Amino acid sequence: MTRIYVGPTSLYSLGQVGELSLLDAFDGDIVIPEPVIDDVQVEPTATNLTEYRENGIDTGVDEAHVDQAESLLGEKDLGAAVTVLAGVLAHRDSDDRSAVAVVSEDRTVRRMAQGLGAEVTSSFGVVVRAAIEDKYLKPTQAKRIVRRIDQHGMHLTGELRERAVGEVA
Repeated sequence: MTRIYVGPTSLYSLGQVGELSLLDAFDGDIVIPEPVIDDVQVEPTATNLTEYRENGIDTGVDEAHVDQAESLLGEKDLGAAVTVLAGVLAHRDSDDRSAVAVVSEDRTVRRMAQGLGAEVTSSFGVVVRAAIEDKYLKPTQAKRIVRRIDQHGMHLTGELRERAVGEVA
């Protein structure tokens, strides 16, 4: 079973525009470790996250792997995001790259998770996936979501914005 670890940066970008439910387009268990939840203090993301968690989201931390994740990161202090990498370490499978995935905008987290064998995407990838998987999310709606996320602080370059919007279409 795929476990999808969501980092604080993606929670922020999806939560600011009220689209956390798009995470449900993934085929697997969504995991938002408790320290990641604690890092999300900005409104309306915090309220949207509280409501999203009512669906029974896994918030466990793979404590046995936190020290190893911190060691791998060296001197980089990523705060709660280290629990995302601990989850990757706990559930990675060299025979199955889809065993664990990470949703994050943080380059260090993304690079490390990918190097450890996890599938990696961003909040924009979540929107694209939802548009592909969910027959109720029309491409025009997905394009609006991409633009709203972009307007709320997760800025894309013009090229990346058009690529995200193009993939939705």
